[in-house]
Amino acid sequence: MKKFAFYLILIIAALIVARGLKPTNHASDFDINSFAELPVQVGGRIKPLDSVARNTLLILAGRQKVSTPEGVTLSPIEWFMDLTMRPEVADTYRVFKIEFPDDLGIAGIAEKGQRHYAFNDLLPHFEEILGLYREINPEPKKRSPYEQQIADLNDGLTLYHRVMHSLHPVGTPERLDRLVDEYQTYLADITPGLAELRKQQAGDDYDAEVLGRFIQFGDDYLKLSQTAHFRVVPPPAPVDPLDDWKNVGLELLDAMRGDGLSPYVTSYASLTMAYRLDQPEMFNQTVQELRQRFIADFPSDIERIHFERRFNEVQPFYLSMQLYVLIFLTVCFSWLRWPATLTKAAFWVTVLAFAVHTFGLIARMYIQERYGVFVTNLYSSAVFVGWGAVLLGIFLEKFFKNGVGAAMAALVGFCTLIIAHHLAMSGDTLEMMRAVLDSNFWLATHVTVITFGYSAMFFAGALALIFTVLGLFSKRFTKESAKSIVSMVYGITCFATLFSLVGTILGGIWADQSWGRFWGWDPKENGALMIVIMGAIVLHARWGGIVRERGLMALAICGNIVTVWSWFGTNLLGVGLHAYGFTTSGFWWTMSFAASQLLFIVLVNLPWRYWRSAFGEEKYRNQRKRILIAAQDSESERVTG
Repeated sequence: MKKFAFYLILIIAALIVARGLKPTNHASDFDINSFAELPVQVGGRIKPLDSVARNTLLILAGRQKVSTPEGVTLSPIEWFMDLTMRPEVADTYRVFKIEFPDDLGIAGIAEKGQRHYAFNDLLPHFEEILGLYREINPEPKKRSPYEQQIADLNDGLTLYHRVMHSLHPVGTPERLDRLVDEYQTYLADITPGLAELRKQQAGDDYDAEVLGRFIQFGDDYLKLSQTAHFRVVPPPAPVDPLDDWKNVGLELLDAMRGDGLSPYVTSYASLTMAYRLDQPEMFNQTVQELRQRFIADFPSDIERIHFERRFNEVQPFYLSMQLYVLIFLTVCFSWLRWPATLTKAAFWVTVLAFAVHTFGLIARMYIQERYGVFVTNLYSSAVFVGWGAVLLGIFLEKFFKNGVGAAMAALVGFCTLIIAHHLAMSGDTLEMMRAVLDSNFWLATHVTVITFGYSAMFFAGALALIFTVLGLFSKRFTKESAKSIVSMVYGITCFATLFSLVGTILGGIWADQSWGRFWGWDPKENGALMIVIMGAIVLHARWGGIVRERGLMALAICGNIVTVWSWFGTNLLGVGLHAYGFTTSGFWWTMSFAASQLLFIVLVNLPWRYWRSAFGEEKYRNQRKRILIAAQDSESERVTG
């Protein structure tokens, strides 16, 4: 039975990974996977349309799936195809997430009793939404939750409109059905249109119909150039990957110079028409033509684009989260039955989860072309903090073999990936770096080292939390178990203090190179110093005998509060050179986390009589024995005196 349980856990873990690695097969005659790999440029980065679709849907809906009114579930790229090529259909999908619709005070929205709304649901209320948006505080950091919800809704509608019109001009469904004909007419009208325009400017007679049609084209394409969210037209050869691409509107306007129209624009027009007219053969042929054209222009980038789409599809961090849940449950069961067998299974699943987590980090480096750089923004720092904690957990589990290292690795890994998931709601997590921070050397040294310090401090704090829970409630928690956790916390705190100190010094050197000063008492710099001081307090209190088991645990839990403030809280201030991750909702999560840690500090210091573990009962008996001995000694002194 023990062997069966061991292999069952491993099989479940393998099935989780295999399911994630399985390619997505769309039930469609259209080559959706190839379309998803077509490259575009957004925010200075070349990425596949699949990434654009996923990021847009996350911002609008807070999830990566869409349900049609008929109940059919669409993938992000399928929704994106409808949005850009069949917008009249996409307008019926509920993709706009409104967390608290009752608070908006807009009649006709709250009554629906739902959290997701379609574009058509919001269409009658556009003027009212715009009016509310004009009344909110123009400074995002000073908005109330109600004002922020209004701003998010308005920004979501704007993004929806911009993405919708990134492949074609703004227009009716009938106009989209004849895009290729429109472009041909436009190209034919450029020369006579410009001629009639010159006549009008010179005061001569001109053909008003030809000029009017030409001006109408110009107005429409000018609006498109200002509206389109992403760019689809690379610069002419020789191509520099860092050069800005053009959106469809800009390319159509530039055709007036007589250079002709880029085949990228006409190909996307053909794609739109083929999809709308249900012509999969034409659609698939055009997709392959676009792909081959991109390979000719960017021969070294096509594999990276393909890899990014597969990375999006596999979602390694989501797979890691599922494995961490399995690990934690396995360890919990091991404390009830078959401890040696289930602990061993949990260890090997932890190794597997760590491998998947590591693959995700390396994959991000490859996509960003930043080899050796683990952390580039707040999202990646959350991913890396979890990775570092899991690595420490594996080492502890290898030496102690009691399940605690695996359980805490799973707990910290899962929680940090949940944080990363919510941080991803703001858009692309692989965006370009700020110029002043764009240094692979310092990103690979200072940021990696100090983030490893965060990981270690959180891991030590997590061990202190498990010490508290087991000590209060588990009969299996013995003196030996307590001693092993105390050793773990002490060792990891030494590691955390060293890495935090070195990382802070490296950060000062980087600051001197970037901003001309080694130290400026910036909130982030103060937070880093607080972690070093907190680590020093823990170690000196232990070395000096000021604290014993519970005191050390209380200080380690306090380290969680200091670390979350340095890592995340300083960004919420919205001030300083390091405030790059401001989020309003993050304030309440940070305060809630700090409050929970204060509660655990109170719990770990409860009198021994409330501890139900074998360790606590032994401590309580020893305490009572000391009290009785002291009382007897006092009575003896009184009698003899």
